Amino acid sequence: MLDQLTPVQIAVAAAAAGLLLVFILVVWVRHRRRALVRRMGKAGFDMLSDILVPNGDGGEIHVEHVLLSPRGVVLIDIKDVVGNVFGSDSMQDWTVISAKRRFTFSNPQQPLYDRLAAVRRLVPGVPVEGYVAFTSGAEFSKGQPTNVAALDALLDELTTEVRADQLPDDYRAQWEKLREEAITAQVGHLLKDT
Repeated sequence: MLDQLTPVQIAVAAAAAGLLLVFILVVWVRHRRRALVRRMGKAGFDMLSDILVPNGDGGEIHVEHVLLSPRGVVLIDIKDVVGNVFGSDSMQDWTVISAKRRFTFSNPQQPLYDRLAAVRRLVPGVPVEGYVAFTSGAEFSKGQPTNVAALDALLDELTTEVRADQLPDDYRAQWEKLREEAITAQVGHLLKDT
């Protein structure tokens, strides 16, 4: 059968198979992201994702995920890597080594600390904590640096707390201020781009 196909027909079939594979991959990635966002939504009383907030210097800083929880405000930066992660508080670059590849990335703690400072400025009187949360494919064989967590364990812990605790009234009021500032920053950012 294949020997009866012309080179053009083979190329078209290969291209169609490639497009189908890309489509399946995109659908899978979107499904995985939606499932994660739903799970994160259960880990807090409210959640904001992919927001810009004022950084205090006239600019904005991107915050990946922020939850309102009984702890206060919890920032979560997600790192989706597979392999052994080698990093520490004092290392400038962290390394991931897996069976198939090795790569480095900048220490994610300092950007997290910058985000924490920006959010703390907006919600005075409310505790603010943050984590660089690694997905289940990451392993820290030498121990986890400060403010680094396993995403699944962190979300399980936060979900348990949400079910068991009430939210202090002042947290909700400060959260609404954060939400307004995030919207203002996003609108301001859009206006600057026009």
